[in-house]
Amino acid sequence: METIVVGYDATEPSKRALARAADIAEKFGSRLVVTSVTPVIMPSGTHGIAGIDPIDPPAQHQAELEEAQTYLSGRNLKAELQPAIGDPADSIVEAAEQSGATLIVVGTREPTLLERLLGQSVSQAVSKHAHCDVLIVH
Repeated sequence: METIVVGYDATEPSKRALARAADIAEKFGSRLVVTSVTPVIMPSGTHGIAGIDPIDPPAQHQAELEEAQTYLSGRNLKAELQPAIGDPADSIVEAAEQSGATLIVVGTREPTLLERLLGQSVSQAVSKHAHCDVLIVH
């Protein structure tokens, strides 16, 4: 396992995923790529322009990456922070493809009723679209 990508957003599931990814990276001498994705929102209708959610701005995701770096600083591994903007699942898969990752690690949580009605969770979408192994940490 040369490179491992982990999706991180400072939630408890993503903290567990970061810890698991760091453990694996240390044991295998892997490079760890930590990504935090600022989601875009699509306006109603089909002719709008996507924009960044003002409630979930890039600065927040940069702070999340800095938190991840602080956690990883005491570990014996190489870590790279990679902010992204877009659909979280697509961006995580893209980060894995660009870095040549052999493993993606993501956390999961119990979806809300609305999330279940609207479709897949990020972890499910990553698992469906990834071209490498995916570890979903509960």
